[in-house]
Amino acid sequence: MNERRVIVVGGGAAGIFAAIACAEASPGARVTVLEQSARLLGKVRISGGGRCNVTNACDDPSQLSEFYPRGGSALLGPFHRFRSGDTIRWFQNRGVALKTEPDGRVFPGTDSSGTIVDCLLRAARDAGVRLLTGCRVAGAARTEDGFELTMGLGRTLPAERLLLATGGCRGPGAGGLAVQLGHSLLPPVPSLFSFHIAAAWLRALAGISLGEVELSAPSLSLRQRGPVLLTHEGLSGPAVLRLSAWGARAMRESGYRFPLRVNWAADRSPEQWDALFGASRAAHPARRIANTPLPPLPARLWEALVSESGVAREIRWAELSATRRRRLIQSLRATELEVTGKSLNQDEFVTCGGVPLREVDFRGMESRLTPGLHLAGELLDIDGVTGGFNFQAAWTTGWLAGNAMAAALRQAGAG
Repeated sequence: MNERRVIVVGGGAAGIFAAIACAEASPGARVTVLEQSARLLGKVRISGGGRCNVTNACDDPSQLSEFYPRGGSALLGPFHRFRSGDTIRWFQNRGVALKTEPDGRVFPGTDSSGTIVDCLLRAARDAGVRLLTGCRVAGAARTEDGFELTMGLGRTLPAERLLLATGGCRGPGAGGLAVQLGHSLLPPVPSLFSFHIAAAWLRALAGISLGEVELSAPSLSLRQRGPVLLTHEGLSGPAVLRLSAWGARAMRESGYRFPLRVNWAADRSPEQWDALFGASRAAHPARRIANTPLPPLPARLWEALVSESGVAREIRWAELSATRRRRLIQSLRATELEVTGKSLNQDEFVTCGGVPLREVDFRGMESRLTPGLHLAGELLDIDGVTGGFNFQAAWTTGWLAGNAMAAALRQAGAG
């Protein structure tokens, strides 16, 4: 092979980032990205409602790895080589101003994903990467010199090094190239979704949001805390999405039907609620309990929980018996709901599943089964919770793969 060819299949975040890293580290290589769709970086364009949550400000590798229900242990070493701070510096060094929100999410200062897309495409072109869209790869095979890709109309493309960054294995045939080259696939399972809950009283409260709620699914041994949003279908928000991420496979096995317990004010103990009840009884003995919401609960939610606990609307604070008091506190701290289904979070549409991590050497994202083949991004059985973590896994695995391919080409050239 006279020309050192590197082919990246997949023009998403991991693929483009890997191509840039490889081309910059090995200027003599011919790096080509093949994207099946008509546009590159499709998921980057629509992520975060069009704002693009580039990464998360968490920069400690050990802490960072804890945000991945699957793949955290495997990513620990890679994060020591390319972490969130490196991502931030990478974009800032190329003229992109970034901002960090209070919850740690990092966005472009423009609040437009176009800023990130333009930066990546400009960096790729400046590095000499060939970017080809509308290119479906029908097959891949190992050859004596590397790899041969079969394209439409029987055309073939040779490559000395090959990177598969084809995204999550959601549709039929996805991940097929990895299988052709010797890998297995774990079946895809949705990883970030909201909960359907049939309770009419809850659905009537759609639009209410709370800042610190604790959710638990006792039958699945799962628990999460964080913001929650009440919707027309049930519950959503960061705490729900995180619970679904850690419970992705268990919830799939349950048919997305399981009991859910909700503590509506996770920071408040039973003793604190009891003290608040006593203070309200002393200050407003003649007031109806349902009409006297206690913080941090919104008035409509408070009224509904009072009713659900069996306290009638006409009951006043002076009339609240010890039994009713205990029932109301129980309702506030452990409302029992039944999850009956799910809705995917369209901004993220993350799945777990893909190439098993044991089949990949994470030092350079190279296949342990097929030398010269690299894998990165969502094709791997890696998924993170919301907050920029899935993109960080893409940047890290792409950067490692790109630099490893460049190092292999340099070594081959020297030999």
